[in-house]
Amino acid sequence: MEPVEINAGNWYLLAEDVDAWNADTRYRWSVREATTAEAVADVTLMPDGAVSGSAREGEDAALAAARRAVRGFAEAALGLTVRDA
Repeated sequence: MEPVEINAGNWYLLAEDVDAWNADTRYRWSVREATTAEAVADVTLMPDGAVSGSAREGEDAALAAARRAVRGFAEAALGLTVRDA
């Protein structure tokens, strides 16, 4: 699958690991503030559907929005059952 960018409202998720996107590897996104492109968090989706992430201090809303967006992508586009890591 081609790497995808995901819109998450006030943030966008920029695909990482562009050369390694397949069913046997993780999917990673850098969570960016929409107006400045500043990286504020990151989210990882594992092949088994586990989602994890971390955010800079004070950026919990960005992480929560990104996790919701990744969950939607994983379920709709990849057919995964998503769970928290």
